[in-house]
Amino acid sequence: MNGTVLRLVLFTFLTGMASLITLIALLSRDRKSFGPAAARVIFEGKEEGQVEEPASPSTLSALASAAGTHKNSTVLKGGGLSDEELEDRVRADQSSKKPVLWFLLSAVFWLAFGSILGLIVSLKLTFPDWLVSHAAVTFGRLRPLHLNLVIYGWASMAGMASTLWLIPRLAHRPLVQPNFAVAGAVLWNAGVLLGTVSLFVGVTDGVEWLEYPFGVDLILVVAGALTGVPILTTLAKRKAPHLYVSAWYLGAALLWFPILFGVANAPRLHFGVEHAVVNWWFAHNVLGLWLTPFGLGIAYYLIPKVLGRPVHSYGLSMVGFWSLAIFYSQVGMHHLIGGPVPTWLITVSIVHSVMMFLPVLAVAINHHSTMFGRFSALKHSPVLRFAVVGSMMYTFTSFQGSLESLRVVNRLTHFTHFTVAHAHFGAYGFVSFELFAAAYFLLPRLLGREWTKPAWISIHFWTTLSGILIYGIGLSIGGILQGRAMLDASKPFMTSVLVTIPWLHARTVGGLLMTIGHLVFAANIVRMVVGERVKTSLPRAEVAS
Repeated sequence: MNGTVLRLVLFTFLTGMASLITLIALLSRDRKSFGPAAARVIFEGKEEGQVEEPASPSTLSALASAAGTHKNSTVLKGGGLSDEELEDRVRADQSSKKPVLWFLLSAVFWLAFGSILGLIVSLKLTFPDWLVSHAAVTFGRLRPLHLNLVIYGWASMAGMASTLWLIPRLAHRPLVQPNFAVAGAVLWNAGVLLGTVSLFVGVTDGVEWLEYPFGVDLILVVAGALTGVPILTTLAKRKAPHLYVSAWYLGAALLWFPILFGVANAPRLHFGVEHAVVNWWFAHNVLGLWLTPFGLGIAYYLIPKVLGRPVHSYGLSMVGFWSLAIFYSQVGMHHLIGGPVPTWLITVSIVHSVMMFLPVLAVAINHHSTMFGRFSALKHSPVLRFAVVGSMMYTFTSFQGSLESLRVVNRLTHFTHFTVAHAHFGAYGFVSFELFAAAYFLLPRLLGREWTKPAWISIHFWTTLSGILIYGIGLSIGGILQGRAMLDASKPFMTSVLVTIPWLHARTVGGLLMTIGHLVFAANIVRMVVGERVKTSLPRAEVAS
């Protein structure tokens, strides 16, 4: 490593650490804004100490006992809210009903469609001669379709639905100008539909994560702007005494994504090696600075809310947020280790990747300490099961990603199925599980009725959890064997292909289970919205109905 590289790496490290130390100093001085009182801002009236589980109201007493939040495990009328507080809460929830339903129902449709395409893609890896008579159904067309549908169709739209519902609650006021968000949902769907058709017929920009043509990109930009206006305006006009950490994550995602998407899709600006660098800068950041804030914002709200107790350490939650903002933006270049890119750039990326231990530890300590001694509550709360498993997946995947960035590990895992497993643990095991939790929590509040098939929620949870574990563990093992075979100069390349076949079958089994879970999820939501109506016994939802 030459002197220039060393100085750049040292500067990057010291700047990040100085920023973090400054933040910690500010947090320690401002106890009012970042102390225990700030953690309680999500509770109103006598809500603190009251469990909340809209997905399974019949288990509230058992949940309260397991959570230990109320000494005699009783559930107060109205969930601990006065009539006036209850009306304000319902008014906030109902203000976003139309755009939330637009985004969420669309997201579920794209999830089901994208999952079926993903299953076909997985089968093609073990049956390469299947469906090859038409270009539109070849691997090269269907794989980008699957990727873009689950990222822009499912995760992005479900994340925006959750944000539109959470922000009025966090701001303590109704959503401002919700029709802008409805227009954004319509346009975003139009963009995803046009992008899907374009990729089917072979019109693509040919860059991973950025395959949609430029015209589709413009539609998504306008749609995102329309959706962001009411959210950011509501935050600006908030009545809440403090912006809870979830609002920081969700608001930051809406500010970061336009920068990422705009820079990465700028026409005739990036060429050659520079384009590869920008590609992976975007691809990693769309996970870390767009989808990850959705997941963490949801988890920081739902875990304390279901348990009826504040998060373990509010100051630590802010350390986690700001260290994510400081360190994440440059981690993507470790995907280019061994490529024709400057050594200093790769090294800076590795340093940032290792420093990601800080925000991940902050989240892990916070979430798991909040749950400590209360894990039995998972038996009684479907929402908590999804949210806590998602948080655990975040911890595991993030530590795995930091280790994977190291050259000694990357040498073995790069260009293998191990990377695919890692991406799915993060984007699916973490983000999607948090989005599932949000959907199960918010829909009864919006619609004023209970889930018609509670047992289907359990089917959804166990099929998707077993699916992602079979998928991820199988591809991780196969990827390591594949990497070892590729590094052995005495073995022909085909050895590295043949050794993966049993694990590709595991991928297909896992993908099938996840797809079944998604179809059950979609069917349950359709029944909830348009099918049999079961009025909820929870007082706050009765007001909404």
